[in-house]
Amino acid sequence: MQLAGTIAVKNLRRNKLQNGQPFMINSNDLPGNQCFIEYPDTTIKLVTISGSGLDFVVIRVLSEIESIALRQKYNLSDA
Repeated sequence: MQLAGTIAVKNLRRNKLQNGQPFMINSNDLPGNQCFIEYPDTTIKLVTISGSGLDFVVIRVLSEIESIALRQKYNLSDA
């Protein structure tokens, strides 16, 4: 069952990025109010939830090397 879930998430990621939409990457390595957002242009940003809880605030943009390492860590192929 876990494999089917992984495949579904990877397909969702690929489809969202191909359609010009960002994809959220959750990580247990981050505080609960933070996540990564990957964009179709290959940029990945570390974000936190805004005070209103309705939007994200960018903490920083990952470097290209950091982005590659993050994709490798989570076994995310290029879209």
